[in-house]
Amino acid sequence: MDGRVVLTADRTLMSKYRNHVFLGFSSCAPSNVIPDWLYSFLFFPPVESEKGVVAAAPYGLRKIEAVLLSEGFKTVTVDPDHLHLYLRDADILGVYAMDPFGLGPASTTLTAFTRGEPFLSRYFRGLLASKPVQEAKRKGLKIIIGGPGVWQFKLRNGFLERYGVDCVVDGEAEKTIGEVIRRLLNGEKTPVYYTVPVEETPSLNEIPVIKAPSIGGLVEVGRGCCRGCRFCSVTLKPLRWIPYDRIMEEVKVNVKFNRSITLHAEDVMLYGSSNTIPDESKLLKLHRLVKDAGVSLGWSHCSLAAVMVNPRLFRELASIILENQAWWGAEIGIETGSPRLAEKIMPAKTHPFKPVEWPSIVKQALGLMHDNMLIPACTLISGSPGEVEDDVVKTIELVEDLKSYRCLIVPLFFVPLGRLKNEEWFKNFKPGGVYEELLIKCLRHDLHWINSIIEIGFKDSWQGRLIRLFYRLFVKILEYNFTRAGVLAR
Repeated sequence: MDGRVVLTADRTLMSKYRNHVFLGFSSCAPSNVIPDWLYSFLFFPPVESEKGVVAAAPYGLRKIEAVLLSEGFKTVTVDPDHLHLYLRDADILGVYAMDPFGLGPASTTLTAFTRGEPFLSRYFRGLLASKPVQEAKRKGLKIIIGGPGVWQFKLRNGFLERYGVDCVVDGEAEKTIGEVIRRLLNGEKTPVYYTVPVEETPSLNEIPVIKAPSIGGLVEVGRGCCRGCRFCSVTLKPLRWIPYDRIMEEVKVNVKFNRSITLHAEDVMLYGSSNTIPDESKLLKLHRLVKDAGVSLGWSHCSLAAVMVNPRLFRELASIILENQAWWGAEIGIETGSPRLAEKIMPAKTHPFKPVEWPSIVKQALGLMHDNMLIPACTLISGSPGEVEDDVVKTIELVEDLKSYRCLIVPLFFVPLGRLKNEEWFKNFKPGGVYEELLIKCLRHDLHWINSIIEIGFKDSWQGRLIRLFYRLFVKILEYNFTRAGVLAR
């Protein structure tokens, strides 16, 4: 198959994040605290590359790369600063987009309090506007954009035309991307915005194994989610669990570059299960197989309810993970401290427990994680449809009850996604109001724990110890700015 394809992503996505994948959230912040060069050095330095070909890339980009190579396209994944070396002879440029306009929950929350554009949206736009891309576009290059943030293009009229984007692909594109590229190469009419229909969603056997390392050692163990939270788009996808042999193939691909593996699913604790009850034998087998590869291990996400269904199982998994590492991480969705709101927007997130038990489940599960050295990044949703002041008060009370547990708590403004995509964005933040009180409580919690987390996370090498000093200084600058603004005195 003829067709030379270059794949890339902007600088904020093409980084190892100093071997801590959750540092990627730092790119959601605006550039107004320390100089840009220092911020990028600390939080998203360039990933290693050889003549511009990256040693690791975002996981979604690696999946597309694997499909295109299997279909005969000449495909290379390139650092954004080296595009000029490859676009002269390219037919297609594929760009991975996570949050192209800073409209995601983390970006909208951070920019609500500080002026400036988030790093990730500024770097994304800069990539498309760069001289190599625009020169190649004038010579006939076709540009395709995909990734979890493409929904935002529907809210930015004129952007695609202005930057010469030929097609945006929305959805799981493994079965679709090859045909889209062939149509573009043949000059056939192609939708500017193509939503992958349900019948083109890849089955388990149609999801390829990546052929080169992913950033963060990400290895997908499952897609979809059975919990059905109304604010989440992942629950709209069918649930599929990846078999052990294909998981281990991707682990072996990753150990060429990553000695740390991140198991990725919306709820790793439910691996192999068809419901909300963990499958003990499958989970234990999965973790023993991966740890036998001689790597450190973390999770992308897990649910608090799944942890509390079987605390003994969680402890056993923790003992496997901690055999040769001091800690591990995962992203955790608390979302609300209000049982009433939990029943309204995420009734199955608490299953098999009842929504009325949610605050207790949160506290017990985070206590269990604290004792077993899982350091979670916890999210809250502010401004969900139907939320009232009493719901926010209950969330504040829950945050206060979590002060003795080692974790970061990040409040996020509601963004209409999933089954709530037609609802209004959260716009009711008022200084001095109950939402500001919630954010300040979360800030105080995070400042209390952040130095301890930095100490644990960056103690394994001389480089880590040096970087740790910079991070502590950065935290001091933040604390000084918040104190000067009177935030911490409220």
